Amino acid sequence: MEKSKSKRPRTGARDRILETALRLFYLDGVRATGIDKIIAESGVAKMSFYRHFPSKNDLIAEYLRSRSETWLAWFKSTVDKKLQQAGSGLEVIAEPLRQWFAEPGFRGCPFINALAENPSPDPEIRRVILNHKTDLEQWIADLASRLEYIAPRQTASAVLLLIDGAIIRYHMTADASAVDSCQVFLKKLPRQMRKAGPEEETQAQLFLPGLGI
Repeated sequence: MEKSKSKRPRTGARDRILETALRLFYLDGVRATGIDKIIAESGVAKMSFYRHFPSKNDLIAEYLRSRSETWLAWFKSTVDKKLQQAGSGLEVIAEPLRQWFAEPGFRGCPFINALAENPSPDPEIRRVILNHKTDLEQWIADLASRLEYIAPRQTASAVLLLIDGAIIRYHMTADASAVDSCQVFLKKLPRQMRKAGPEEETQAQLFLPGLGI
């Protein structure tokens, strides 16, 4: 959505730095974007920048935390709305992915990108990346349990692989069939009328549910 060009009150230095980082880190990458560029485009003094973010790694970690909070809130809300349709299951997850991929500014998953740019990141950056994926997987597991899927934890693990695979595939090819394939596999994950007991849950984790693997 295009921002209004009307005059608005200037936000605080920290907010301007983070807003600039959210745009440039995602557009150009965390390694390619230097601190000097962020300082220049945010319009803050260098001393002010380092008062709020003592290092670039501190800013990267905060950028990823902000992206995680915003993206997860949008994704969960969108999936919940899709699930209001009678008979819907985890296959509705493909729809918000389709919407996201179609956005003009789509540049892939910021968490996968950040890790790919630096395979051995700062421990705090790695923690933020892992927390994002863990939070998403736990939410899917809870959703799978509520929708009565077999082996919710294993199902969530399979769904997360499908999501990440679709993101990477579309980022590489810009081919919308990546979402279609994801949706097909999501539909193959089995549901049941009763919940699996603890013993069944443990046994179910030895294979990928619904795919015979």
